[in-house]
Amino acid sequence: MNVENNWTIWIGIVLAVYAIAIIFFVIRGARKAHTMKDYAVGNMSFSPWMVGLSLAASMTSAASFIINPGFIALYGVSGFISLGIILPLSAFVSLTIMAKSFANVGVQFNAKTMAEWMGNRFKSQAYRFFFAFLGLLLISFIVLINVGITNVISKALHIDPFYVLLTITIFVFGYMMFGGANSLMYTNTMQVIFKLVVALIMLGSGFYLFKDGIGGFLAQLHKIDPNLITLTNKESPLFRDFFEIVICQIIVGVAIICQPHIITKTLMLKSPAQVNKFLLSAIVFMTLFFLVVGVGFYARIIYPDLSLNGQKMKMDEIIPNYVVARFSVLVAMIVVVGLVSAGQATLESLIQSISSSITLDILEPILKEKVSRHPLLVNKLVIIILAVISFMISYQQIVNPTLSVGIFAQMGVYGYFAAAFVPIIFGTFVKKVKLSTVFIASATAFLVHFGIYFLAITPYMKGPVKNPGVSAALAILISLLIAIILHTFNRNKIES
Repeated sequence: MNVENNWTIWIGIVLAVYAIAIIFFVIRGARKAHTMKDYAVGNMSFSPWMVGLSLAASMTSAASFIINPGFIALYGVSGFISLGIILPLSAFVSLTIMAKSFANVGVQFNAKTMAEWMGNRFKSQAYRFFFAFLGLLLISFIVLINVGITNVISKALHIDPFYVLLTITIFVFGYMMFGGANSLMYTNTMQVIFKLVVALIMLGSGFYLFKDGIGGFLAQLHKIDPNLITLTNKESPLFRDFFEIVICQIIVGVAIICQPHIITKTLMLKSPAQVNKFLLSAIVFMTLFFLVVGVGFYARIIYPDLSLNGQKMKMDEIIPNYVVARFSVLVAMIVVVGLVSAGQATLESLIQSISSSITLDILEPILKEKVSRHPLLVNKLVIIILAVISFMISYQQIVNPTLSVGIFAQMGVYGYFAAAFVPIIFGTFVKKVKLSTVFIASATAFLVHFGIYFLAITPYMKGPVKNPGVSAALAILISLLIAIILHTFNRNKIES
């Protein structure tokens, strides 16, 4: 038996054992899910430490472990500053400020989904409906994770990506038809442990490259391409100047927590008093996970021309190929499972939050009793439709990406939280806000983000690869300014 077959068999066995463990925890959690509220936010008493681990598992996904390191391999230090330092620091500060206040407001408005929270907070079913449709943009994030996991498994097992993607879709979407929030607490805890081990292994895998110190390490990168060690990279489409690297990422980092699978984790806490423990466990683990993007440096040194067997690699293939080339079979088994866990944790949270919102916020108001009689059954049908849609888009992104599936995902996800930022901030910290203020702000953010992106407005959008971070940052700033103006003008007319 040759080495390649040995690798494939052992990796396959470990993945099968991992799948069995996931199913065990899903069944354990699903036994206590009897209503849509149970599915959406859970009905079991979990410690704040476990909820924090669940957040760490779902907030750092395949993007952090598989996709974003590819940006660093391509563009170097400028990308690491942006994605490995500025973005997470901004997100941590924002999460710390927002978590306790949102938890207090969340309890007050008794919401199961982000869209329902919007509708209850601003007393508008139309606004709830609007945000439920905006939530469909998060399918782009599902696509990113599908592509990341597929590339890792297909490279490790030497199987055509089509069949890997099909298996992932059937497996994950299949068990999420029954799992829900209760199951997520168990699976996310297991996944975050795998991710911790893998983060340490991957970060340590390039320590030998520092034998001559940091200066020697940077010299190796400089020899490949001098742009890899500059603070800005004029040759990149994403990290060209201070505005793209720092300003945009601060704004995006602050707003990124407005995704439903992130901020609504606070609704799983039994008391706002538990927020500090929740934050501590989440931030400690996430700090390490975000640093994994630095593995992109190691991959670039191993693949200086970013080619394998004479063929240029797609950006999303760089880290999967690095894993196959760098690790022994034993270590690779752990790493592959950890990378799958990295994506699967967020994938589960996204499926749960998107399907819950479609069922409760879109279908139930339209079909009423037809949904309310059997909401869990309807939710299962919704998940099946989500599976089909995400599979088709994911395969297209594997076959024909625009630089990376990361760009596609950022376009959709950034559009969502750009629109959600003002209503969440105003709804959490401002007591009396007119519906028109937040509605206009959300609509403005949506139109500005996609308008700048697709109409190629500003010099940052002129190349073949556009930067969604720029359009999202501008959208957030403009919508926030409009909201402040409207609120100031209407402050004496606000309805109680």
